[in-house]
Amino acid sequence: MAKPQVEPADQSPLTTVGTAVLGPDRGRGGGRHRAPEPPEPPAAAAKPRRRIPVWAFVAPTLVVLAVVILYPLGRAVWMSFHGDAKKLDPETGRFVTGGFVGLENYVRWITQTCGTATGSIPCPPGTLGSQFWGSVGNTFFFTVVTVALETVIGFAMALVMAKSFRGRGLLRASVLVPWAIPTAVTAKLWFFIFANDGIANQILGTEILWTADPWPARFAIIVADVWKTAPFMALLILAGLQMIPSDVYEAAKVDGATAWQRFTQITLPLVKPALMVAILFRTMDALRMYDLPAIMMGSNPATSTISVLVVDQMRQGANSASALSTITFLIIFAVAFVLVRFLGANAVRTQEEQRKGTPA
Repeated sequence: MAKPQVEPADQSPLTTVGTAVLGPDRGRGGGRHRAPEPPEPPAAAAKPRRRIPVWAFVAPTLVVLAVVILYPLGRAVWMSFHGDAKKLDPETGRFVTGGFVGLENYVRWITQTCGTATGSIPCPPGTLGSQFWGSVGNTFFFTVVTVALETVIGFAMALVMAKSFRGRGLLRASVLVPWAIPTAVTAKLWFFIFANDGIANQILGTEILWTADPWPARFAIIVADVWKTAPFMALLILAGLQMIPSDVYEAAKVDGATAWQRFTQITLPLVKPALMVAILFRTMDALRMYDLPAIMMGSNPATSTISVLVVDQMRQGANSASALSTITFLIIFAVAFVLVRFLGANAVRTQEEQRKGTPA
């Protein structure tokens, strides 16, 4: 006779959910009920960050600018208010150099007068004081002509280099060679070309005195400067051309726009910001032109610029030369202000507009 099997009274059936074995209470509701997890320990309070003032980041740059720019500029202005000539000191009865003269140096440069023992007289021809307005005229003449030619030639070079063709990299590298050559080397190179028995006269079959006659000498400087710095303009304009999306030209071609219409309605408006910045940089550089006229032509008054006049005056009197250099700084500042304020040659605004994709 078989004995009946009796289950223990205190045992409960186990419920299996997946691979986990749950007790009778945890198995209710399909295993969705879980025991509450223990509370997480409170996070440590975040330490307050130490804020560094903004001026702490800008201060090193301002200090460097003050040492490199502001101090020399301030020193030059201070020296310009002092004289170079020796004057008799009534207290000691001796001749002393310098002394505060106020705006006398500026007035003498602008009026082209020279000081003597009896007063001021018009500077004789051939002296540095008589070359001020001639140097200013030469400086602006070289600036206007060279910048205009370099802009046109540089734009044409940039349009060619912006196209896709075999050997484009080699062309871009070769175009930058004149700009990479030092200015002193360029001046000597063109000095030999425009010599009396140089290549220029040999090719043209002439006997022009390129380094002596006023207008041939000016023309020689313009040719040398355009040859050297036109690649610089092309490089800046090329950077602006590469910012123009190609989809714009494709859409214009679909609409039937001619090549001239695409150039005047798309290329020129969109490249204008970069073009104006290139003109600004080149204009400021041309107003400080010194190397080419000084090395090619020497102290020829027909090609003397303001910078050449400053260096020549430094050999005779530093204080008067400081006044002339301050005048040069004011002229360059005024021209740059006009270009930025009225012609839109603003590098900061240009970069922001190009980033947003809006034309100037």
